[in-house]
Amino acid sequence: MILGRVAGTVVATRKDEKLQGKKLLIVRTLDPETRKESGYVVAIDTVQAGRGDIVLCVSGSSARMASGLKDHPVDTAIVGVVDLIEI
Repeated sequence: MILGRVAGTVVATRKDEKLQGKKLLIVRTLDPETRKESGYVVAIDTVQAGRGDIVLCVSGSSARMASGLKDHPVDTAIVGVVDLIEI
């Protein structure tokens, strides 16, 4: 799983038909201990996350198991909005 903060959106007018109507967000990965942000990933949103939200993402085959994404060409999906991080 990937912890990250939503940094922005991606608009694609031409995309696979299975992605029509799906929101794509740019997520900046986040270290849970230091809260330091590093790289970016583009993820499909399944939970109505917004800019600045800390989110939980899954990637690979797990992303295609997220709600409504079976058999979709997806590598990373946002599956939760984080309320609290406690270590």
